[in-house]
Amino acid sequence: MAKSPKQPEKGKDTKGPREQIVAQNRAASYHYHILEKLEAGMVLLGTEVKSLRESKANLRDAYAIIRGGEVWLVNLHIGEYLPGGPFNHGPLRTRKLLVHRSELNKLIGKTHQKGLTLIPTRMYFRNGRVKVEMALAKGKQTWDKRETERRKAADKEAREAIARSRKS
Repeated sequence: MAKSPKQPEKGKDTKGPREQIVAQNRAASYHYHILEKLEAGMVLLGTEVKSLRESKANLRDAYAIIRGGEVWLVNLHIGEYLPGGPFNHGPLRTRKLLVHRSELNKLIGKTHQKGLTLIPTRMYFRNGRVKVEMALAKGKQTWDKRETERRKAADKEAREAIARSRKS
């Protein structure tokens, strides 16, 4: 009798790292021209991680600054973990990001010389660890935002026209 290949256990994902998205900053692409993305880890307290597992995070007004050779995430709101009691965290405290030294040097150069901003675009768990996807971005002017909206509307109109022509 030939042996059959070993079957993976039921419910186990055998492909690549698993990601569970906690929060997304959908307004980022509306307010900024996103030039480059990178991934960073975060230094968190226990109650913060528990709140993130319940998806109690808001990236909307958050941004990153480089101070003292370290990257800090400012204005990230992580809601309090109710069973935390007196050991709870401050919802808007400044949190340290973990990046490689080479990435940090590159970020320092681009943010200081070119006037670019670091904004978080999404936060997720990867294999049990919290990660933040940061974007190197340049702020849009109001006319840029209107142009982007016009382009989206035109693309949507074109897709609808193609769908109508396929139906008939």
